[in-house]
Amino acid sequence: MKTGTLTSNENSSLQNTIIDNIRGLINFKNLEPGDKLPSERMLAEKFGVTRSNVRDAIQKLEFYGILQSIPQSGTFVANIGVIAMNGMIDEIIGLEEQDFKSLVETRILLELKTVRLASLRRSEEDLKSIKEALDAYEDKVMSGQDAVQEDLLFHLAIAKASGNSTMNNFMLTITPQIIIDFEKYHVCDKGQALLGIKEHNEIYQSIKSQDPTLAKQKMKDHFNLLYQYCYNKS
Repeated sequence: MKTGTLTSNENSSLQNTIIDNIRGLINFKNLEPGDKLPSERMLAEKFGVTRSNVRDAIQKLEFYGILQSIPQSGTFVANIGVIAMNGMIDEIIGLEEQDFKSLVETRILLELKTVRLASLRRSEEDLKSIKEALDAYEDKVMSGQDAVQEDLLFHLAIAKASGNSTMNNFMLTITPQIIIDFEKYHVCDKGQALLGIKEHNEIYQSIKSQDPTLAKQKMKDHFNLLYQYCYNKS
């Protein structure tokens, strides 16, 4: 039976069921690394779900390196052993929904690293992207509009400037849920947003001057209120 609109918990449960079904298919057919999976359409029909549901499950397995999709070719089993694959899928299915506190802790740890690297590695093009994101944030705040998305685009520009693709990809992975939680919990009020302009400028200037110690400290200062909010909420 194909699904309609699902709650977050229902969607997570369905995704885990599809992942488990894909695992069963790989094991049943004794698929080896490099073997091709059936098409999304065929898997959707076999599992009684939508192609979108199957695509989401495949993308999650790709993220953890279990599957590999090649444009115009299909989806293939990655080069890991069956024992490792089954163990990893057990862990994936057992993952809990990301909570706000965990996201904040992860984001702070990650960004203290990315801003330091960005100050050492940034190019002129990186600086331009960071400044454009900073200006967009300031424009939204000064016009009295919500600037959560512009705020995160500023931080994503810094992650990209770090020159570390893994950190950048991880930031991209957690950003959508951060946006949802910030809006849900009304994290950024007007006063904090105005302070954010000053703090963003200080972070930008430290990256521009290529001072990793100062950049890390300015980012740490920037997250001070968020860190306190997170723990006062818990």
